[in-house]
Amino acid sequence: MDTQLDLWEVFVQSKPGQSYKHAGSVHASDKQMALQNARDVYTRRGEASGLWVVRAADIAASSLSDHDMLFDPANDKIYRHPTFYQVPAGAKNI
Repeated sequence: MDTQLDLWEVFVQSKPGQSYKHAGSVHASDKQMALQNARDVYTRRGEASGLWVVRAADIAASSLSDHDMLFDPANDKIYRHPTFYQVPAGAKNI
């Protein structure tokens, strides 16, 4: 019998505007407890400006057996590669 609380994955944003990065996991009974546990474990020194917690059971992930179906079909679509396009002279911020 498993007596542990739900597993939550923790993502930390170090500064406003930066991307969130996976920091680790915590166990909690609900999202509020997960946020508090994540704060206590991963931001003790004030090194974060934001936290995300996601119940691990709610994460959908691809597997190695899905690789061909998910990633290979794009190889034959050259318009998806930036080398297909010519950058116009004088264009900025491209």
